[in-house]
Amino acid sequence: MSGSSTVAKAIAVVAVPVIAAAWYARFFRPKQLRWGSDDSEVFADLPGDDFVQHPKMHSTRAVTIHATPDEVWPWLVQMGYGRAGFYSFDQSEKAAHDADPERSRRILPEFQQLSVGDVIPWGEKNEGIPVRMLEAGSVLSLGGTMDASTGKFVGATAARPEDPVDVSWTFVLKPVGETSTRLITRTRVAYSSPMIGAAVRGFVEPGQYLMERKLLLGIKERAEAKSRAGAGSPNPMI
Repeated sequence: MSGSSTVAKAIAVVAVPVIAAAWYARFFRPKQLRWGSDDSEVFADLPGDDFVQHPKMHSTRAVTIHATPDEVWPWLVQMGYGRAGFYSFDQSEKAAHDADPERSRRILPEFQQLSVGDVIPWGEKNEGIPVRMLEAGSVLSLGGTMDASTGKFVGATAARPEDPVDVSWTFVLKPVGETSTRLITRTRVAYSSPMIGAAVRGFVEPGQYLMERKLLLGIKERAEAKSRAGAGSPNPMI
């Protein structure tokens, strides 16, 4: 192998990820952070924003659902590990969240009661994300302070961790006419460590976008199908 070809390969190894990162930051990142939303939603003050007042990562995503807020709400409150899952990728959820894909297509009466202080689990031992604000049929805001060294949220009265990550993840339901809903999600994350920032931008942001986009579309599919079935549609999906 010639010296010139070795140098060329070495340059390529460095250049390709740099170019990919630059492309992501310039073109894809701004779009995925506001997928489905319009300017009025992106720049609006939403419930739950005050929980993280100076975010370094901020996203607003949205979808229109042809069902009323009351028809959409039950799908939100039953999310979680061992519950209905997160309506995203069936096989990966089955492996990671112990979700039954068929179970996730039903409204589960046993998981319709949710209160501030409850935890929506995303793993075993009830590890998950706390409920911070709840207005039935309108607002579900999750989050708190996470210890970056463990990846777990600390209690509200616990000492602040050495590497804190403040998180809010809010779902807002807004009626559109008499039969539709705008489901808006707002994520805000604050941190101080540059290493945490690199991890958030490089891994958390893209992964959260893929999951959350699928979650929104999954709720849309289920709520619309249930609404059609309730209206006596001849082709209900549920």
